[in-house]
Amino acid sequence: MKILNAILTIINKTCLILAKAIFYFYGFLWTINLRKVDSMKDVFKLFYIDFLRIDKKYIEIVKINEIELVTRCKNPCPILKLSLFFNLNTKDVCKIISEPVCKYVLHKMNSRLVFERNYNHIRPYKESCEERIYFK
Repeated sequence: MKILNAILTIINKTCLILAKAIFYFYGFLWTINLRKVDSMKDVFKLFYIDFLRIDKKYIEIVKINEIELVTRCKNPCPILKLSLFFNLNTKDVCKIISEPVCKYVLHKMNSRLVFERNYNHIRPYKESCEERIYFK
């Protein structure tokens, strides 16, 4: 039983490392074509629609103004699927895989952008995932 648990742990960690590497590689390739943003409307379109490829019908804009964008997404999420498949906490998996890449891509779009995920409002514990992007 201990050997089986050790093997499962290795498989889980390997999958997380592989998923992070793939997402980083995608983020790196996507940022080769320099895209600069000056408004939250630009951020919404370039980050959510173009980079993350989320259909607008899955995104609720909670708040948008000149300096801040707050969204809640209900999209089919590969990170959520990965978490559920391996019975992992999405809060941990998002911190490991998604958050660093999102911060990297947004920084490339404008170095003043700050990305925050509300880990008290994340699936599957809530009906959607809430994120805040703002200019510092």
